[in-house]
Amino acid sequence: MTDTLFLIASRIAHSVQIEFVRYLAGAAGVAILYWLIRRWIEPRRIQPRKASFADRRREFRQSMETLLVFAFVNLATFALVRSGIIPVHRGTPDAWMLAWQLPAMVLLHDAWFYWMHRTLHHKSLFRRAHYAHHLSRTPTSWAAYSFAPIEAVAESIYIPMMFIALGWIAPIEAWAVFIFLGHQIARNAIGHSGFELAWPGFTRSPLTGWLTTTTHHDLHHTEGRYNFGLYFTWWDRMMGTEHPKYHERFEDVVGRRAAAAPVEAEVELA
Repeated sequence: MTDTLFLIASRIAHSVQIEFVRYLAGAAGVAILYWLIRRWIEPRRIQPRKASFADRRREFRQSMETLLVFAFVNLATFALVRSGIIPVHRGTPDAWMLAWQLPAMVLLHDAWFYWMHRTLHHKSLFRRAHYAHHLSRTPTSWAAYSFAPIEAVAESIYIPMMFIALGWIAPIEAWAVFIFLGHQIARNAIGHSGFELAWPGFTRSPLTGWLTTTTHHDLHHTEGRYNFGLYFTWWDRMMGTEHPKYHERFEDVVGRRAAAAPVEAEVELA
C-alpha cells in the first residue's frame, strides 16, 4: 500500500514538473522575448492599459493551481496508456501517422475549445467556471493557464478523450503529441500576450484569415461576447460570434507601427 501511494505521488510530482516546464517555456518564453524586442513592438500594444505586477502575480498563482488539475488528468491518461485503452506507437517515429495525427489533434482541439468555451460563458456556469480567467482584462502570456478548477478540468479532459478517439484508428504517435502540446502552449501564450505581431491584411487574406490573432482573443477578454475560437476563426464565423469590428480593430493596431516608423526614422536622422 505504501509503495503504491509513493508511486502515485511520484507520478503526480513528475506530471506537475512536466506541465510547469511547458507552462514556463510558453509564458516566460513569450514574456522574455517580447521584453527583449519591446522597442520594436510597443506600437503594436493592443490595449492602452498595461497589466500590473499584481495582474501577473494573480495569473501565475492561478496557473499553478491549474497545473495540479492537469497533473491528475495526466495521471489518468498515463493509466489509460498503461492499460492499453490508449495505444501508443513505439519505436521509430512514423512519418505517415505524424502527418495525419498532428493536424487531427489541432482540429479536434479547436472544435472542443470553441464549444466548451461557449458553454462556460452560459450564465449558469460563467461565475463559477470561467470568471477567474476573465479577471485578466488586459491579459499577459502568464494568463495561459489562469483558470478556475472547473475550467481546468474542462480544458484538460480533452487530451485523454482525443487520444482514445484517435487510438481507435491507429496507435498514437508520440512525436505528434509532443509537437501538439508545444504548439498549444505557444499559441496560448502568444494569444494572451497583448501585442499584435501579424501584418496588415492578415485577417482578410484567404491564406491567413482563418487563423486567430492576438487581437482576436484580446477582444474576447475586453468584451466577452465574441471570439470564442482558439486556433481558427471558422467556428466564430459560422456561428455568428466573431466580433463585428474585429478586422477594423486589428488593422488599427497593425497600422500604428507603419505610422510610427517614419517618425522614428526622422528622430534617428535628426
